[in-house]
Amino acid sequence: MAPLTRAGSGTKAPADQVLVDDDLEPRVRIPADLIRCVIAAAEIAILVGLALLASATATGVEFDLVRGSRRLPVSLLQLVGFGGNVALLILPIALAIRLLVVRQYRRLGEAVATGGVAVSVVALVNLLLSQPFLRQLQIALHTTTTGVTGRHEATLDGYLAGLVAYVTVVGLRGRAHWRTAFLTAIGFYAVASLADTHTTVLSLLITVAIGSAVGSGLRYALGTTSGRPTAAEIAAAISTEQAPVSAIRRVPADTAEVRRYTATVRDGDRLDVSVFDRDQQAADAFYRLYRRVRMKAHVSRSAPLSLEGAIERQALLIYATEDSGVLTPRLRAVLRVGPDAAVIATDHLEGRTLAELGGGASDDQLRRIWDTVLQLHRHRVTHRALTDDRIMLVATPGEHAEQVALLEPGNGDVAATELQFRLDLAQLIAQTALLVGPERAAAIATEKLSKDTLLGLVPLLQPVALYRSTRSALRGRKSVLADVRKRLMAASPDGHVMPVQLERVRPRTLITLIAGVFAFYVLAGQLANVSFSKLLAQANPLWTVVALAFSAATYVGATMAISGFVLERLNTLRTLLVQVAGSFVMLVTPAAVGGVALNVRYLRKARLSATDAAASVGVTQVMSFAVFAVLVLISAAVAGSSRAARALTPPHWAYLALAILVGIALIVLALPAGRRQLFARVGSLADQVVPRLLDVAQRPAKLAQGIGGSVLVSVAYILCLAASVRAVGDSHVPLASIAVVYLAGNAAGSFIPTPGGIGAVETALSIALAGAGMPTAQAITAVLLFRTVTFWLPVLAGWVSLHYLQRRDVL
Repeated sequence: MAPLTRAGSGTKAPADQVLVDDDLEPRVRIPADLIRCVIAAAEIAILVGLALLASATATGVEFDLVRGSRRLPVSLLQLVGFGGNVALLILPIALAIRLLVVRQYRRLGEAVATGGVAVSVVALVNLLLSQPFLRQLQIALHTTTTGVTGRHEATLDGYLAGLVAYVTVVGLRGRAHWRTAFLTAIGFYAVASLADTHTTVLSLLITVAIGSAVGSGLRYALGTTSGRPTAAEIAAAISTEQAPVSAIRRVPADTAEVRRYTATVRDGDRLDVSVFDRDQQAADAFYRLYRRVRMKAHVSRSAPLSLEGAIERQALLIYATEDSGVLTPRLRAVLRVGPDAAVIATDHLEGRTLAELGGGASDDQLRRIWDTVLQLHRHRVTHRALTDDRIMLVATPGEHAEQVALLEPGNGDVAATELQFRLDLAQLIAQTALLVGPERAAAIATEKLSKDTLLGLVPLLQPVALYRSTRSALRGRKSVLADVRKRLMAASPDGHVMPVQLERVRPRTLITLIAGVFAFYVLAGQLANVSFSKLLAQANPLWTVVALAFSAATYVGATMAISGFVLERLNTLRTLLVQVAGSFVMLVTPAAVGGVALNVRYLRKARLSATDAAASVGVTQVMSFAVFAVLVLISAAVAGSSRAARALTPPHWAYLALAILVGIALIVLALPAGRRQLFARVGSLADQVVPRLLDVAQRPAKLAQGIGGSVLVSVAYILCLAASVRAVGDSHVPLASIAVVYLAGNAAGSFIPTPGGIGAVETALSIALAGAGMPTAQAITAVLLFRTVTFWLPVLAGWVSLHYLQRRDVL
């Protein structure tokens, strides 16, 4: 078959002689419109933020602009204003006439309707800005310029927003003269409006952004008329005198960025045709941006957004793959079809893809696939999309063995780095493991790779490093990668796996930062009315230091407790830091939830199995509850009928609430489904806790450490509250009464699902201490001191500890 040439050479086959099977959409949604809408919305948010936070700066800019415009001749300003107003009136009419001439009636109707929507949106925003709750923003956008007489008549300009939306739907791409005229008219209009103090800089920019957001958003939602080349036009472009195309048919594509066709040449040969449309080059842009920000450059590259960059990359990788001696469909044509599309045509290969073979692929076929990929790597080229539908086994005439072909190599790299090679191999072993199982996939990889290379693949076998379709397939089979890693490490038991940082920003790090902002906000709100100078002046420094020491002792006790109920040896310092980090986690999660999850994760990272980690944390929680109950009984017995005990007597409505809860519990127990659910939960907990507790009981030192740590936590908190009470000058409340107060307040904080028990603990402790004989103001001061040393200071230390542990990959 004679090679195809670029469009323009040779004699084209008439379109009516080509059999066409196409499914070209008459209207398409252009991803770039959605991106413009999101960007415009972000601009509005930024401008509103500037109006609220930097109104003085914006007013200064406006003053400078107005003062500068006032220095211009009045006649010139009048001429500019008249020209801008006339241009903004004539421009939409001229565009409408142009659309009527080319018979684009629907686009004209959509543009007019979109302009009307933008005007309505601006009218609604102006109405909202007149409401009291937006008074500050309205003043920032609707302020009189200092030193200039007059008053701004409107906050936002509805006509300007409508015009911007109208022009956005009409579209000025490829029409440089129209775009220049439009921008010039807006510039004249803005200068004249600022000079006459009819608008502000911020309101003008927000108006334009609203028009752009509405226009782009509705244009994306409604779609726009497709200007893409048809299948007949594509067939005519790739046809030559020696090889005219006789038939072309649309086939499904795995991505929205490309249209795919199969073309039949007059002599019977077939071509695979990929069409790159300019209007789809921004497809998946948000996902690519997310991957680009999250992952390092070698892991996730930014795909070229330009049409030219896309086809050049595809052609380069096809040539590089061919040059390495690896079979891939031969490139037959790279050409432009019209101003907004490009075509790549390659030979069609007949064979069976790995997806078609599935689990029936033989070990010999898998070995040949590995040999082909390694040959590609020896030429410093990677594929980076080794999915089961891009690996094909092609029968070679005269040979018994099938040859391996790698399809669509355009995602790969030339002059690849070692990390990129390993990422390619990790993708291959993950994909084959999905098809033939982890055992066979790991066995073939062990046979083909050295031990050092195998160990280098272990940290890369994580979903974030794999191709998108492979990640989707792994969501339903989460054990596959873990099994592969286990088998690869077993093949080199004496080796050391070096961690690899693939992500620039981990999601949990981002969540930690967001939680830190939230924590600061909550902390500022809680302490806004607290005078620390007065608090410190009233507090005894010695007792304050004692309270701080007892607060620190609670984390030592928590470290002892978790270490005692874990049979394996834990790093003491790291375990202590995890307990400190739990203070911060408690701020953004209900009490006892975040700490449990954090300890389980820490134990899993310390190489404990999921069952052992959950059982150890469960034993710790059960033992803490048992110690808490024992201390309640002891404290109540010692306190007896003291004043503190009477202060903790619940009000009458509490008895009613307790009766309702007991009634609900009895109803649940009376129902078979409720009993089954309760017994299932209790049985599951017992199945985890009891065996672990029996194992720990056989090691008395471990058991004593765990129980002693649980006791130390509660006792240290009680002593810390007692020290806080002493610090504010009250030495008359008995220790037993303080214990009852703390245990009751802590129980209230645990039952009320607020992060860290904020509000509930403070209220309960303050009321109880006041009832125990302390003056109310003094009780509140003691509680604030107690919560400062046991909660707020540990929260700050916990955030630092959490960040440190994440950087060290301990969590």
